[in-house]
Amino acid sequence: MDPISSPPSAPQPPPPPGIAPAPSNGVVEMLIPSKNGPALTAYYLGIFSLICGLFLGIPALILGIKGLKIAKERPEARGAAHAWTGVILGALTTLVSLIAVAGFAIAILSKR
Repeated sequence: MDPISSPPSAPQPPPPPGIAPAPSNGVVEMLIPSKNGPALTAYYLGIFSLICGLFLGIPALILGIKGLKIAKERPEARGAAHAWTGVILGALTTLVSLIAVAGFAIAILSKR
């Protein structure tokens, strides 16, 4: 037996103070729907659409709807909350962007 390595039955030392132990796979899997790619992608696109508006809002809306269908068909895939976030933020930013574009178009055309 190697004197440097500890035997397999040795207890694990506690983490140093101020450092939280790493979460188990069950917690991470519950928070991040890795089995529902469209829902997770819609979530991130919806968040970033707050910055880029129309360019990311439409894909967030489409992928969010697809993610909702997957979450409904396969409950073990999870991700309905992420998909709803993508749908709501995608629809909101798309609507606001279209209103802004229409406002600019009206302003430009009214100056003629």
